[in-house]
Amino acid sequence: MDKDISALQELVEKHAPILDRISFEVGKVIVGQKYLVERLLIGLMADGHILLEGVPGLAKTLSVSTLAKCVDAKFQRIQFTPDALPADITGTLIYQPQDMKFVPRKGPIFANLILADEINRAPAKVQSALLEAMQERQVTIGDTTYPLPKPFLVLATQNPIEQEGTYPLPEAQVDRFMLKLSVGYPSKEEELEILNRVAIGDPVEPSIVVKSEEILKARETVHHVYVDERVKKYIVSIVHCTRKPSDYGLKMDDLVRYGASPRASIYLTKTAQAYAFLKHRAYVTPEDVKVMGPDVLRHRILRSYEAEAEGIGVEDIIRGVFDTVEAP
Repeated sequence: MDKDISALQELVEKHAPILDRISFEVGKVIVGQKYLVERLLIGLMADGHILLEGVPGLAKTLSVSTLAKCVDAKFQRIQFTPDALPADITGTLIYQPQDMKFVPRKGPIFANLILADEINRAPAKVQSALLEAMQERQVTIGDTTYPLPKPFLVLATQNPIEQEGTYPLPEAQVDRFMLKLSVGYPSKEEELEILNRVAIGDPVEPSIVVKSEEILKARETVHHVYVDERVKKYIVSIVHCTRKPSDYGLKMDDLVRYGASPRASIYLTKTAQAYAFLKHRAYVTPEDVKVMGPDVLRHRILRSYEAEAEGIGVEDIIRGVFDTVEAP
C-alpha cells in the first residue's frame, strides 16, 4: 500500500502544479476571493457543477471568465430571463430555403465553461433544459443527440436578496449541483486593492497557462487519490447524521425535514479528493471532508418549520453534525 501511495504521490506532484499556475494567473485579475477561486478549481477537478449565491458585484462572473481564459477553454455567459426558451440554451433546427432542409444551430450550452447568470430568473422549462444537459452531458436537437465538450462545467448564480420575478429551483434540481457556494464581501484591505486595480490602474488580461488536455489528465489523477475505508465510513456517517440526527445523540430531528441524499456521499468523497489534490496530497484526510462538508451539504438539507421559526440556519445544523460525528 505504501508503495502505491508513493507512486500516486509522484503523479500528484506532476499534475497538481497546474492548479497553482491557474491560481496565480487568476490572482492577477481577481483580488481576494480565495475561497471562490479554490472551489472553482475543485469543481473543475471533481467534474461537478457549482451554484454560486451572493449579492451582485462580487466578481462571480469575472472569476469564471478569467478561469476560462487561463485554461484555454471556451466560455459562454447565459443571462437568464423570464421570457427565455429552452431552445435559447440548447439550440434548435433552422430551415435553409436554398437546400430545403433543416440544419442544427447549436446553442450557447456547447462550451467548456458556462456561466448561467441568475438561473432563478428563468422559467421551469428552461431550468430543466439546462439541468438535463448538466446531468446527461449531451443535448438532443431534433432527432440527433450531440455530446457536450470536455471539460464541461456549469456555474450558476442566483441572487439571494431579490425574489421578485424569480422561479426558485426545486430541491431535486438543486441537488444536481455538486457544490453550493456562499460568496461574501471582500475585506476593507481587499476592497482598497480592488479600487486601485480597477478604478485607477490599467486592466490586466490573464494568459493561457493550462490546456484543456492537461485538465483532463489531472482529473484522472484526482479520481485515484486514496480514500481510506475509515474516511469513507466517516463520510457516510456524516450524511446519515443529517437524516437521523438522534441516532448519533444529536437532538435535531425536529429541525430537519429532509437530510442529504446519497449524492452527498459521492460528492463529498470526490470534492475531498480534489481538495487533497489541490494541497498536493495523494490521500484524503478527515480534515479535507470537514473543509468541503458545508459546500456539499448546504443545499441538500431542508430545515423544518420549527428550525425556521427558531432562526436556526442550515449552517448551524451542519456545524452540529460535524461537531457530533467522531472523526477517525
